[in-house]
Parts: sequence; C-alpha cells; structure tokens
Amino acid sequence: MKVVLFCGGLGLRIREAREQMPKPMVTIGYRPILWHVMKYYAHFGHKDFILCLGFRGDMIKNFFRHYDECVSNNFVLSNGGQTLELLNRDIDDWRISFVDTGLSSNVGQRLQAVEEHLVGEEVFLANYVDGLTDLDLTAYVRYFREHNKTASFICVTPTQSFHVVATSGNLVTGIRHIGRSGIEMNGGYFIFHRDIFRYLRDGEELVEEPFQRLIEAQPDRRRLWIGVHDARDRAEVRAHRVAEPDAHRDLALVMPEMRAELVPDRVADRVDVIGEPHVVVDL
Repeated sequence: MKVVLFCGGLGLRIREAREQMPKPMVTIGYRPILWHVMKYYAHFGHKDFILCLGFRGDMIKNFFRHYDECVSNNFVLSNGGQTLELLNRDIDDWRISFVDTGLSSNVGQRLQAVEEHLVGEEVFLANYVDGLTDLDLTAYVRYFREHNKTASFICVTPTQSFHVVATSGNLVTGIRHIGRSGIEMNGGYFIFHRDIFRYLRDGEELVEEPFQRLIEAQPDRRRLWIGVHDARDRAEVRAHRVAEPDAHRDLALVMPEMRAELVPDRVADRVDVIGEPHVVVDL
C-alpha cells in the first residue's frame, strides 16, 4: 500500500528551529521528523512512499540522495577505516517518489498532483508529517477495509498549553484547558479509498469542502500521539516527557481488539512516541 506524505508546507509555527528548513526536516534525535514517520509506516510493511514536495524540496531530495545508513545502524569498521560493514540496514528496501507539488499549494492540491502515482491503488495511506504515534496501523487498515468508507483519520486531544473560554455577552461563563475541553483536532494520519478524488475539486483544501461532503463521524478508539508543531513540542519529544493520558473518558470502543496498554516508549525502530489519546473517525 502506497503512502502519500505531505512535505511541502512552510511550517511557520516551528520556523524558529531552522529559518530555511521545511518542517518535515526538523530533527528529532539524529533524524528528521519525515524519517521517523516513514520508519513507522515501514515497520508495518508499507515502504512505497510518495513525497509531495514544495518549500525547500531540495533539502528533502538531498537528504535521501546522500543518506548515511551508519547514523542509525550498527556497523563494523576495519582496515583502518577502509572497510565498513553494515550489520543492519533501514531504507534499502524503500521506494520513494519525489514529486514537486507546488510552493503554495494546499493539501488538497498536493493530493491531486500525485493522483497519477496512485493508479491501481484502491486504498492508500496519507500523512501530514507533523506528528508521531504508536497506533497499530495493521489493525487500523483492517478496520478501514471492514467498514467500507471513503476516508478515515485520527482525531486527537490537543497537546498545546492554552485555555479556551466560553462567553455570554461580556461575561465569561467558563474557562478550561484545551486538553480537557472536549475539543478534538485532526491528527494527520489518514486512510483513503481512491474514491476520495471524486469528492476533491480543483483548488479545494482536503479537510474542508471534500470532508464536509463525506461527514459521518463515528468515534472509535484511543491510542498515543504527539504532534510536533513548534519548538516546545520538539523539546517534549526529545525529553520523552509524559502527559498523563486521560484513558478513563467514556468512549464507544467498536474495535476492542485494538485496545492496548498506554505505555511510554522511546523513539526507536517502531517510533513509539508518548503523547495524548486519540480517536479514529470515519467519513
């Protein structure tokens, strides 16, 4: 199954990390966010990637053209440095298509731009490349196929540290931390049937007009997720700080087989990154 990765945005909220660096190339540890997301999909056997490039797409191309597997793999060096033997590899079986989808294109336009690369794909995966998860992707894909929908995405509790306010006229009637407000946001992990292109018209943003035509939201399950939207989020991933998941909130679990322990883990081969609970919704 092919994986479409939206890598063309400017990433203004995290721009302080590197002024001229595209958001997917901001590093977590010694590899960029993009690599960690791709590693997650590869772990579940999905290794055919389509990169929708835009702002500083040259940096993404050069990263992979000059990729050094020694950085994230064990190896043996001998003969005074003349011989290098890799003990394991990580991207040698990946297939990556680099597609320029425009500097200022929105996500819907980027998806339309790579439609020709999805010929023959009844179902495909897509990602904003700005968050990491430990979602069981195999179970999620199975669930999607069983429910015969056009689109599905992960809905998450916001991790930002601000408060939402309710008012009546000039009076404040309520104030609550965004994480406890009941508001959910799009986590950027999608599964699409190719029928999505029937609902996507020229110039439209993917999650606005097309999704409005498909709305049939149904909450499902919660797992771990953390977004990497700004420098604070990036520091949180590096430090592996745990925000206690609210695992006891009422939720109709349609897929009990996907229930799992909410256990923090390190950024490793599975890219299991701690974060907040999230919900699967269908369209």
